[in-house]
Formats: sequence, C-alpha cells, structure tokens
Amino acid sequence: MVVNNIIEFIENWAPPGAAWEKDNVGLQVGSVKQKVTNIMLCLELTEKVLIEAIKKKSNFIFTHHPFLFKPLKKINTYSDPKGKLIEQLIKNDITLYSAHTNLDFTKEGVSFELAKSLKLNDQKFLVNEKSNQFKLVVFVPQNELDKVAKALFDSGAGIIGEYKNCSFNLNGVGTFEGSENSNPKIGTKQKFKKVNEARLEVLVDSWKLNKVLKSLKETHPYEEPAFDVYPLQNENVNYGYGVIGDLPKSMNPNEFMTHVCNSLKINDLRFTKGKGGKIKKVAVCGGSGSELLDAAIGSGADAFVTADLKYHTFQDGENRILFIDAGHYETEILALNTVKRKLEEFIKKNGESVSVYKFSGSTNPIRFFNNKGVK
Repeated sequence: MVVNNIIEFIENWAPPGAAWEKDNVGLQVGSVKQKVTNIMLCLELTEKVLIEAIKKKSNFIFTHHPFLFKPLKKINTYSDPKGKLIEQLIKNDITLYSAHTNLDFTKEGVSFELAKSLKLNDQKFLVNEKSNQFKLVVFVPQNELDKVAKALFDSGAGIIGEYKNCSFNLNGVGTFEGSENSNPKIGTKQKFKKVNEARLEVLVDSWKLNKVLKSLKETHPYEEPAFDVYPLQNENVNYGYGVIGDLPKSMNPNEFMTHVCNSLKINDLRFTKGKGGKIKKVAVCGGSGSELLDAAIGSGADAFVTADLKYHTFQDGENRILFIDAGHYETEILALNTVKRKLEEFIKKNGESVSVYKFSGSTNPIRFFNNKGVK
C-alpha cells in the first residue's frame, strides 16, 4: 500500500472539492508513491508529533489543520520552526497530508463526531451546502443506456444522501445527420437518421464533473455525444455545516453543561444563558462555528456548542439560546477517532499490516490560569 492509496480513500470520504475555497487541503509535504509503514494522526503538526511519528515508524502523518496555509516565501531550516519541520519531514521520508474544512463539511466528519460524543440522536447537518451540484443530462441509444449509466455511476455521479446509482431516464427519438467528415457509429454520413434514445439524468457534485464528463465521452457510442450540464441551487444533502440532533432525555442547563464537560473531558467552558427551560434539541459545530448562530436558533435548538466565540457574538445569543464555547481543540480532536477507525477498516480490508496511531500528547497551545495556578 502506497501513500496515494491512503489519500484516495480519505478523499473519497472527504473530497477536497467540498472544502472552503481558500483552504489548503491535501498533500502538504512528501511523496504519494512511497510505501506506507505506519500512520500518525494529529490535529496539527508540531515537533513533538514528528518525534513520536519517527519513534512509531510512521511515514504518513495526517493532520486536520493544514501545515501550509499561506504560500511560503522561503524555507529557513535553521531558525524558522516551520522550516525545521519541513527539513525533518523530508530527511525522514515522511509524507504530510491535511484534511481540514473538507473534513468539517462531510458526513461523519468533525461535527458529527462531536454530536456523537454528546450522544445526540437523529443527527443531520445544521445547514446543507448548496450551489455545488450539477444536473448532467445525456442522450443515449436505448440499447446502450445501462453501459453509459454504469460508467457515470462508477465515476461518482448519481449519489443522493444514502443512495447511490440514482438516475432518471425517459425514452424518445433523437435525430442527426453527419457531415462528409463525420464517422457515425449508427447510420450513414450525410443521411438523416432517427434513433430510439433515452434521456439520462444524474446529479454530479461540482468537483466530480470533469471526471464524469471524461467517462461519458469515453463510453458513449456516438462520435459527438449530446449532453447538457445545468448548475443547481439545490441543497446538497451529502455536505454541510454543523450538526443538529436530540439528547436521549431533556436536561436543565447546568446538567447539560456538566454533560458537555464530561463528554469532552474538559473542566472549563464559556457560555451565555439561553431562554431557560429544558435542553433537548442541540446544535454543534466543531471549531469556529459562530456564523451558524442564527441557523441554530432558527432550527429550534435549545443549545449550541461550538468554539472561538467573541464577546459580541455571545451578546447576540444571550437569552435566545444556551450558547457554549467548549474550545477549538476540544471540539475538533474527537474527529481523529473516526479517521482512525475508517483507516483501520480500509487497511484491514486490503490485507495490509499498517498501524494507525493517534498522537499520545496534546497539541493544544491554550492553557488556563487562575489564582490557584496553571491548570
């Protein structure tokens, strides 16, 4: 198993095309061709992570936060911490890969793992992404329909929620007349032809469109296949922001905040009081999710758990929803559990002997101080 096999598996689950457009996800440093020994998972790369990866003989490091977010003007391996890490990655033949907002916005990603830790039932996206899908319509001879449809499905088209191979087709009659330079598979050039055709429709995520069209052109029997691509405003049920679900039983605000602390293994959180009453419906967003406040309130959530909240954002939520800042690291680190499980299942399925480790320490730079000292 080589690095590219691991990357392809990750990206089939959390495709880079689903990421925020200004994000830098994917390969950060290294080669996609080298054989994988072991894998190290962490939220972000630090010197301690790298030391442990080397000790564990891991030559593939997966991070959630991109190591390279802005273009580098130089690589200083003497005094720049980032330059030193790049040097050690290269010297030790370690490949570094990041899945950031694509992991945030996908099913079973960051927010879903946070919701799972809080034991929320009936989980779904708080807000679905939209305007990132196309409808592909292609006209195919009826006796070639199954072949072309399969090619489109195999290249990633026709996925709606938990269903795959989704399509619609309608029979009709197509007409054409090739020029003297044409080479038609059906009919004769420079002669008018009618063919029993099917109109085949499938949904395609925007980042899959080029691959799907390439597959269409390679499989379609016509020299010049006729097809249309329509941009859609639909909400994409497969990708979105945050998660909303229900607690198994209602809690009062103090009980719920204790539940959050126990679930995330934290001692401190910041909050602003909500409307009062019981907490049953809960919205969550791992990491920075303040922009989803109105969506959480509009969805009828009694509480919203996220991180990185500013003073005035707390004011916006006061008396409207129990608004909780449980920490950026604390609400995202849980996602590595899902990454580990999925990678181990993939490795086992392929009969490989590769171990997947989570960094044993913490990369959280934030510490707390009170009059009793540092915690």
